[in-house]
Amino acid sequence: MTHGITLGNAAGIYVVGVDITPAEVATIVTVEQTFTVPGVKVGDAVTVSPPGMTAGATVTSARVSAVDTVAIGFTNPTVAGVTPLTGTHIFTVYRPESGAAASIVAD
Repeated sequence: MTHGITLGNAAGIYVVGVDITPAEVATIVTVEQTFTVPGVKVGDAVTVSPPGMTAGATVTSARVSAVDTVAIGFTNPTVAGVTPLTGTHIFTVYRPESGAAASIVAD
């Protein structure tokens, strides 16, 4: 029995490390900040791994918002502003075939 996507649809997967400097995240909010990530295209899927943990700041999302630009969502549930770690963030980029994700899945 097969589970998941039955037809491969990734044209490519690559990993890139980019030095970024996030801004402070205000108290009790989720915000998006954009960063230059060379080579990403609208339609790519991305994940991000920060250089470490920051107490009070969590990466909650990552998306390609424009060519060469990734928007990272940061959440701060604490009662004070928190600045996520500066440094090399590792981005894994998944480029779908023909710019679209597969629509065929199996149980």
